[in-house]
Amino acid sequence: MTQSIVVQVGQCGNQIGCRFWERALQEYAHFNKNGLYDDATGAFFHNVDLTSRHNGVYCANNGVVQLLKARAVLLDMEEGVINEMMQGPLREVFDSTQVLTGVSGAGNNWAVGHMMYGLTYKDKIVDQLRKAAEQCDCLQSFFLIHSMGGGTGSGLGTKLLCLLKDEFPKVCRIVTPVFPSLEDDVIVSPYNTMLAMKELTENADCVLPVENQSLVDIMNIQRAGRRIPEIDSLTGLEKPFDAMNDIVANKLLNLTSSARFEGSFNMDLNEIAMNMVPFPRLHFLIPSLSPVCNLVDVGKPTKRLDQIFSNAFSKSHQLIKVDPKHSLYLACSLMLRGNVQVSDLRRNIERLTPSLHFVSWNPEGWKTSLCSVAPVGHSQSLLVLANNTAIKSTFMELRGRFTKLYRKKAHLHHYLQVEGMEHSFFSEAVTCLDSLIEEYHHLDVGARKLIPDAPRLKIAR
Repeated sequence: MTQSIVVQVGQCGNQIGCRFWERALQEYAHFNKNGLYDDATGAFFHNVDLTSRHNGVYCANNGVVQLLKARAVLLDMEEGVINEMMQGPLREVFDSTQVLTGVSGAGNNWAVGHMMYGLTYKDKIVDQLRKAAEQCDCLQSFFLIHSMGGGTGSGLGTKLLCLLKDEFPKVCRIVTPVFPSLEDDVIVSPYNTMLAMKELTENADCVLPVENQSLVDIMNIQRAGRRIPEIDSLTGLEKPFDAMNDIVANKLLNLTSSARFEGSFNMDLNEIAMNMVPFPRLHFLIPSLSPVCNLVDVGKPTKRLDQIFSNAFSKSHQLIKVDPKHSLYLACSLMLRGNVQVSDLRRNIERLTPSLHFVSWNPEGWKTSLCSVAPVGHSQSLLVLANNTAIKSTFMELRGRFTKLYRKKAHLHHYLQVEGMEHSFFSEAVTCLDSLIEEYHHLDVGARKLIPDAPRLKIAR
């Protein structure tokens, strides 16, 4: 049995993490009718024996009542979001040894989060990580969730990524960073994102980026079709970002389903990095999900499986706004849940392959997994992770936004006044991003030379 630890950093990371744990518990309750603590439950929870029952989340194991505790570390330099979690329905799932908060926040400043708070809280963070790891028999991976635009998420989040690499070099580091939209209300988000990108490029094993604008667009489409309820099904309250956070949580549920449930052939989480990342720095995978929302179509006719595949390869279901069909695939992972046969999988791969352009040295670069347990409320679901050169457009857009701000030296003094912060941090981050863009560009150019007419690109339109 292998285990994973979820590390939530900043307001965004903790809000998404909250939704993930709520939905994960909901799935266990739905499919684990006997309430037994088993390998599936143990992948993301450990249990504490209780002598008497009190409020909490329970599993009955051999007549002993046990309390489930999430394998998680929660960090934020403000108290609001985590305090709300610790007083809400999940209060018994976490305890104080898993939580570290500040009071003043990082002021939307990467340098404050990464350098000041990173140095101040380093020992405490490492201690929490080690305690969480000690609860695991076989630690397989860390899942890090944070934003890119704010100070705590981008700064302390990437500092924590560095600590994970130093303290647990052999444990896979899978990151879900949330990129800001063009209309982001944090003026300095291009600075924070650029500085954080360098750390993601150098210290992560896999990065599954999510973009706020994509989440907003998906949410608007779903609400227009009245497939997202206005009232949260768990709390009975309306919260503006819950629908967006649910989409990311749903991605994580699909990603981890093979570790949490049985399947005809499950994918080991380490296999994602092994099979999807042919070059160390090109580990940014484009996620796409179908259906994108959970618990909203109960009682409605199930969509045909072929339609689920088609939706997952459409722009409307991507969690980041790029165009992979008109770019080069290095590899593509299909992570299926529910009542799906291998023949269904093969049929759809054969149907989709002619419209997708794979790199010449990996013409059938598909990685697949089948988990027999579907999400609550659906009979099937599909998560697609594409290692595709289209991601460079996101990085080029970031480069442009950063350059506009940096050329005027706007707001730069807020960063340089932090002890240890220098101009060289910005220049090194730009050099790193330019090098990353060039690597993707080199693959695209090489593909065009091998296939001058690019016939499959034309078919893909």
